[in-house]
Amino acid sequence: MSRSRNRLPAALAAVLLAATPVAAERLNIGRTATPDEIKGWDIDVRPDGKGLPVGKGTAALGETVFQERCASCHGEFGEGAGRWPELAGGSGTLKSDSPVKTIGSYWPYVSTVFDFVHRAMPFGAAQTLTPDETYAVTAYLLYLNDILKDQDYEVNEKNLASIRLPNEKNFFMDDRETAEKEFWAAKPCMTNCLPKEASITSRARILDVTPDKAAETAKKAPPVQ
Repeated sequence: MSRSRNRLPAALAAVLLAATPVAAERLNIGRTATPDEIKGWDIDVRPDGKGLPVGKGTAALGETVFQERCASCHGEFGEGAGRWPELAGGSGTLKSDSPVKTIGSYWPYVSTVFDFVHRAMPFGAAQTLTPDETYAVTAYLLYLNDILKDQDYEVNEKNLASIRLPNEKNFFMDDRETAEKEFWAAKPCMTNCLPKEASITSRARILDVTPDKAAETAKKAPPVQ
């Protein structure tokens, strides 16, 4: 009895292992992605330029594309229309009370500009721009931010990664794994962590956080004619 009980798990495991490939084949679960399918998804661009498609464009050509496909949201000069994002300007505002984060004032890499436009823009019609149109729009955005001085300068897959944005130096690799290692490695307190007795440090009336009903009523009252 004990001998057969010991053999049962091993026998069951052998049956399952033998049946797994057959079951997968019978159910036709999944298949290998084709090169064209992989190519359709693998369109991200790295800061060093890896992933950039072959193409070219100038700011002069990009202005036409931008006015037709982008300006309705981002404004004719990248100033933003309504509540849509600003893409140009904001130089020197990052340390102010109202920082303006644009391509010229905040973004780290030109490849980020190309990658975002290529994958996600225009809004509602993503990935409808050709590589040449994307290079041209990128060049126009750089021109609006005074990063490119010549509107006829050709941006392509060979030189785009060499163009530097002003705020690149203020971005750095996430070093929390080493810089904060001691903090995260500390053993957390699991019992008797808080003081035994709670104490009142202040009251809402003193902090003046309770709305004054009389004042609120006065604000809502119609003006005297």
